[in-house]
Amino acid sequence: MAQRSVIATTAACLFSFGFAQNGSAPEPAHAELRTLDHHAFAPGEKLTYVLHYGWLNAGVATLELKESQDIGGRDVLHAVGRGESIGAFKTFYKVDDRYETYFDRQGVFPYMFVRRVDEGGYRFSQDYVFMQRRGLVTTQEKKTFNVPAHVQDMLSAFYFARTIDFSHAKPGQEFVIPTFLDNEQWDLRMRYIGKETIKLRNGKYRCLKFQPVVQEGRIFKTNDDLNVWITDDANRIPVLAQAKVLVGSIKMELSGYEGLANPIAKL
Repeated sequence: MAQRSVIATTAACLFSFGFAQNGSAPEPAHAELRTLDHHAFAPGEKLTYVLHYGWLNAGVATLELKESQDIGGRDVLHAVGRGESIGAFKTFYKVDDRYETYFDRQGVFPYMFVRRVDEGGYRFSQDYVFMQRRGLVTTQEKKTFNVPAHVQDMLSAFYFARTIDFSHAKPGQEFVIPTFLDNEQWDLRMRYIGKETIKLRNGKYRCLKFQPVVQEGRIFKTNDDLNVWITDDANRIPVLAQAKVLVGSIKMELSGYEGLANPIAKL
């Protein structure tokens, strides 16, 4: 699996509500493409986050959703995620990351994923093409992998997670999202903890709390070391992620939003 930095790992946890825990065997490919009834997001949405590493303001991240050209008569949305280091943190660890996904608007599954990572002099690229009707993914090395129907990439998983109905979720219940990550098929798992009202610098939010199921001892000591709060409304956007990692602590906090499809649960 490709190297993951602490910053990239925490951002992935926030954007997808989860982290790769263990692989699973692909299901048979399905020719039929699904259609979901969802209203959690729309083109024009933009989310902005601030990343705190210890006491430092370490970086900013933005996530924008745009219209794109249709594929085979199906509407497509284009999401772009950017992350960069700022301030004093940038002087000794420069980050400039870009993530893009083109995903089916009706079914919320990807057709193409682009990843450009530049962190502290470490650079790599990933380009995935998803052939959803055939249950295949082709990578930039021209390798082809069998995957489950409607498998996600690490960015489209963020949007798919927002379509899940949590209204009847019970504490301890786990939600699983099949995802293709670093040339492997993984399950992103998130465990529902309960409802909480949290206070951020820009106000209070009614939230649902989750603990992504992590690989203990690798970056996080236990599952309790990573918590994510999403708004308890129809948008279901993450507003806060807190992580205790082996080399310190990280917090990622919503600092701005625009173009939401629904009223936000802000008090």
